[in-house]
Amino acid sequence: MDGKIAAYRHADTMGKSQIDLILMVYDGAIKALRDATNHYSKNENDAGYEQLQHAKRFITHLYTTLDMSRGGEVAENLSKMYVWTISQLFVVEASKDVDELGSVTKVMENLRFAWAEIKEQQDGDVPVVSQTDEVTEIPELNEEFVTTG
Repeated sequence: MDGKIAAYRHADTMGKSQIDLILMVYDGAIKALRDATNHYSKNENDAGYEQLQHAKRFITHLYTTLDMSRGGEVAENLSKMYVWTISQLFVVEASKDVDELGSVTKVMENLRFAWAEIKEQQDGDVPVVSQTDEVTEIPELNEEFVTTG
């Protein structure tokens, strides 16, 4: 069964634009963050932890696939945001703070929304975006978590 799922996932990504693939990774991260919130709010800490691990893998993928040489300031800012996000997930792991997890989720939703806007500008076709009405202010980044390349 796992082979069929892997084949489907591979076929699903073939022919997708780079932005479509980025949006898929954001969708995976956001789903995992929402699932973690749900689990932690029910005191299902092991399941919440597992979902945080999934979210970290998605966000790490976004971070490691940034093209710093071509992306300039945008890539640098995204890099800092991804590092901040992952560091906050470690805080959530220790504290089980669903409010903090909600803040991280909103930041990821806002970033996903921005990518969807770029896609819409490029081709006028944008996937459904579940953007919240409230725009979350992005917190100051703690420079100790930011690496330089």
